[in-house]
Amino acid sequence: MTAPEPAAPAPPAEEDGRSGPPPRGSRAAVVAAGILASRLAGLVRVRAAAYFFGLGPHADVLEAALRGPNLLQNLLGEGTVSAAFIPVYSRLLEAGREREAGRFAGAIFGLLLALAAALSLAGMLLARPVVALLTPGFAGDAARIAAGELTVDRFELAVTAVRIIFPMTGVLTLSAWALGVLNSHRRFFLPYVAPVAWNAAILAGLAAGAWAAFGEPVPAEPSALPAGALGRVLIAACWGALAGGVAQFAVQLPLVVRLLRGFRPSLSTRVAGVREALAAFGPVVAGRGVYQLSGYLDLLLASLLATGALGALRYAQVLYLLPIGLFGLSVAAAELPELARLKGDELAPFFRRLRGSLAQMMFLTLPTAFGYLAFGSVLVAALYRTGSFGGADNRLVYLLLCAYTLGLPATTASRLLQNSFYALSETRVPARIAVLRVAVSVAVAVPLMFWLDRFPVAVGEAAGPAGDPLFLGALGLAAGSAVGAWVELIALRRALAVRLPGFTPPWRALARSAALAAVALAPAVALAWALPAGWHPAPRALAVVAVYSSAYLGGARLLGVPELSAWLGRLGR
Repeated sequence: MTAPEPAAPAPPAEEDGRSGPPPRGSRAAVVAAGILASRLAGLVRVRAAAYFFGLGPHADVLEAALRGPNLLQNLLGEGTVSAAFIPVYSRLLEAGREREAGRFAGAIFGLLLALAAALSLAGMLLARPVVALLTPGFAGDAARIAAGELTVDRFELAVTAVRIIFPMTGVLTLSAWALGVLNSHRRFFLPYVAPVAWNAAILAGLAAGAWAAFGEPVPAEPSALPAGALGRVLIAACWGALAGGVAQFAVQLPLVVRLLRGFRPSLSTRVAGVREALAAFGPVVAGRGVYQLSGYLDLLLASLLATGALGALRYAQVLYLLPIGLFGLSVAAAELPELARLKGDELAPFFRRLRGSLAQMMFLTLPTAFGYLAFGSVLVAALYRTGSFGGADNRLVYLLLCAYTLGLPATTASRLLQNSFYALSETRVPARIAVLRVAVSVAVAVPLMFWLDRFPVAVGEAAGPAGDPLFLGALGLAAGSAVGAWVELIALRRALAVRLPGFTPPWRALARSAALAAVALAPAVALAWALPAGWHPAPRALAVVAVYSSAYLGGARLLGVPELSAWLGRLGR
């Protein structure tokens, strides 16, 4: 749990009560700092889950239990609220209509609360059909247990877990509303660091469950523990997730209350701005719904693959999503309120912000992608190679990370282009393009995953507490995601060129960043091969990453790359 942003005093208020904007660079740096803290906490949480569950059936259940309710949370959460709420709220603040902005925020809060509560209750009551719909591959576990093929009934365990976790969805939706309020007031750190509380609560749940089941929070040989005891640890983690959702919203609430003027929760659609937001909300939900459909299809299809596919996808996605959050979301989130404040005819400032933001994103995203491909196996081992997570697990997660990484630059850039459309109050274009992305991803993934699921990761080598063999089917899903990401980026770029003729990406800056990353790989790869095989994965990874990042940043400093100066300026502020 974290406190509100400390230290520096707020900028002096203007006559209308609005605080003056902080430097542009510092906003993205603050977002990145908050996201970094929450993602590091997430890495610790996922490592703890890997320690207990490896790529066994319990890892599949935990992923399904978290992903199922999260489909609803993501549908109503941050991306939707940002696109529909922030542009209207920011314009009201910019016009000095703070009390109207507060009433608008209260109406949106009331409508979100009612909708999230109803859907959360429905999810709890319908947990069994929800699990059957999300993970149909779990439905046959009872028969496979009777036949001696499996040791854990993932379906029944997932039903219990979903019933516990689903109320978390409603609370995290309200947390997204708080994020929208704080971002509009240019308060960025707190809403992005708040998920630390959620991750910490899950860690506490894992430790408490292990203590209750084994008499110690970190048992020495989790792979040798009985499946029933591991199931109790998993359920305790689910209770921790519910408590963490409440904590994530609660840490933001005091600052939100201080900033709002004229706030009063209501269900009225007659409040100024509500109908405009709802008009944008529909297409954004449709667009987000397409992404959630994609997530649902990943969940459904992975459940049809061999045991361990769901857990492996999750472990790879943690690393894949890290640079998207740090370098993509941080810049895109900081820019959305500012782009929304620009008038429609201010194309030159709009283009400058867009090109500068894209160059900033790619300056750190491209070297991350190169590094994942070159020595991602070292990073996977450093993060997860412990307890029940073995050699075959490491190889599968690394292969998935490589496949996801092929689409990493496209996914990161697409986030900024989507926010550009949202700032222009054009929410239907990203929704239509999202449909295209999902269609392409599924068309590529389905035949590939079933073909690859015939091939084992390592012949004769098992993984996870249950000792089930691992297969390569999940690699098809990751490859489909990468192809879909590039199709989406190309389509967004073309659509933006139609809406804003004359916009060109910063090709020279992108090429420079890619060339620097390629050159910096040489000493890092050489070091990875030269280090003794007996080194622990963690110091090996630290050494390789230190050499790679030093070579890349040092080269950028020698060449006077402006993106490096901008990031250093952000961090300094």
